Amino acid sequence: MEEKKFDLNSIIGFALIFVIILWMMYNNRESEVKQQKKATTEKAIEAKVKQEATKDVAKTITDTTVADSVKIQKLKGTLGSFAYSATLPSAKDDFTVLENEVIKLKIANKGGFIAEAILKDFKKIDKNSKELVALIQNKNANFNLQFQTKDNRVLNTKDLFFEPSLSKVGSNQILSMKLKSGENSFLEYKYVLKPNEYMLDFDLKTQGLTSVLNNQETADLQWDLKTYRNEKSISYENRYAELYYENDGKVDYAGLGKQEDDILEKVTFIAYKQHFFSSILLSQTPVENVKISSTDLVNDEKIDTVFTKNFKSTLPLAFKNGELDYEMNWYLGPTDYKVLNDYDKNIEEIVPLGWGIFGWINIFIFVPLFGFLSSFMGLGIAIIVFTILIKIAMSPITFKSFLSQAKMKVLRPEIAEIGEKFAKDPMKKQQETMKLYSKAGVNPMAGCIPALIQIPFMYASFQFFPSAFELRQKGFLWADDLSSFDEIYKLPFHIPVYGDHISLFPILASIAIFFYMKMTSGDQMMAQPPQEGMPDMAKIMKIMIYLSPIMMLLFFNNYGSGLSLYNFISNLITIGIMIVIKRYFIDSDKIHAQIEENKTKPKTESKFQRKMREMMEQAEAQKQIQKKKK
Repeated sequence: MEEKKFDLNSIIGFALIFVIILWMMYNNRESEVKQQKKATTEKAIEAKVKQEATKDVAKTITDTTVADSVKIQKLKGTLGSFAYSATLPSAKDDFTVLENEVIKLKIANKGGFIAEAILKDFKKIDKNSKELVALIQNKNANFNLQFQTKDNRVLNTKDLFFEPSLSKVGSNQILSMKLKSGENSFLEYKYVLKPNEYMLDFDLKTQGLTSVLNNQETADLQWDLKTYRNEKSISYENRYAELYYENDGKVDYAGLGKQEDDILEKVTFIAYKQHFFSSILLSQTPVENVKISSTDLVNDEKIDTVFTKNFKSTLPLAFKNGELDYEMNWYLGPTDYKVLNDYDKNIEEIVPLGWGIFGWINIFIFVPLFGFLSSFMGLGIAIIVFTILIKIAMSPITFKSFLSQAKMKVLRPEIAEIGEKFAKDPMKKQQETMKLYSKAGVNPMAGCIPALIQIPFMYASFQFFPSAFELRQKGFLWADDLSSFDEIYKLPFHIPVYGDHISLFPILASIAIFFYMKMTSGDQMMAQPPQEGMPDMAKIMKIMIYLSPIMMLLFFNNYGSGLSLYNFISNLITIGIMIVIKRYFIDSDKIHAQIEENKTKPKTESKFQRKMREMMEQAEAQKQIQKKKK
């Protein structure tokens, strides 16, 4: 059996293994200690961070509270109890949008008023423009309610922040803007916008402010507006821009001067009317002692090209039991007679259609007839058809006028004989002339009465076409806007009264009126017998033949082309009717034979003829008495 020997290499190997195991165990322990220390350290850091964060939050809250407290104290120095509103989240320059199919409104937190009103269906100045009509924009408007507080401060709401609250009831958008002096004490503006409406419901009321406000009887509501230019011709647009109001049930306007001021009683609406757009504030409760002001801003149409008028109003709103409570409306939209009339609030009367019979003709004939025609045909064609229908309706009157002139023309030689026979006795001449008229069955006034009947229709047209909203930016032939001038050539200089451009429709209208007067003046001069001591009518008529077309050309060059088109077509049709009547309906020989036959028939005097005869006989008797006394 072999003897075992001690293996040094094995001992060394085991020793090395043991050392390695010990080293590994030591390292593992060291790692665990480090991990524990690290975990402990991280927990400590986390705890410290949380603690510091808590301290910071607490400090922030404390600082904010202190800051707000300081802020409130500072604001109370100027705003009094209304400092509460200045600490609300809404106390910043922000806006709330109200929008429907036709209008977009931006209501500002500061002041609670409309900061922007954009009409979505209408372009500014030109139909190809990308800019929409803006009635309120870029601080051109001011709306302010002025209060007096118990500590004798004067506060203006335009400087204070309102708290907005937007809601929807059905399809109506409702925006409540509250200026608060406390949680349950406030001034509120409430806007209600309905679908497809230009008219806003606007309620203004206070709640719980009796302890804040001074015992004042009224609070002044200040409403200012600088009206933007929206049309091609600023001078033509400015001519129709005016401040209208309803005062004690009657609609009137401020006047056409450079500066107009007035104080009104029992006002139920104020309208800042531009040519084709208006801003109207209505109150169901009449307001007393309203101050209004209108200032013309167009001194030079080459320089003053942005604004037309500056309108201002101050409405003293009366407190009832220490509070304000007014139900109002706000209209921001087109000055369209049909649109305004649909609201049944009398605001359609701001459209200047004329007074008395002129207004009746427009309201009951022109507006419905033109509205009907323009509903299914182009505006230019509608004007032509409209003019034809009016002239056809007036043709019987035109016929009577021409017939009377023809009869007077036939009698002219006999009237001239009477004039020569009684040249030294004007009274006798007049009596014999009246007898001739009676025997012949001719009424010398018959030619004048038809002409007088046509005058109201002519004047009504001068009111209707500049006010016809339908014409705005509607083109016809070379005219791109029938509500403005139809420029065909831009002049390199400015002619006083005429302007700096050439419009074609006024030229055509002037030519038509020249030939019309040329045709009628001859008959009128032949029909009218010469009167001793009277002006030479022949010379006057010759002057008028040339003067009337020149006046038409000068004044209508800057008017709306729709009116010039109407006058051109009207005179053209009248010329045609005259030619037809003279050629086919009036025969001088037949008229002469009829007059001679009438002379042989017994005549009964009319009341008018008898009265005229009696007056002349009395005058003759007085004359004879005066001669005997001498």
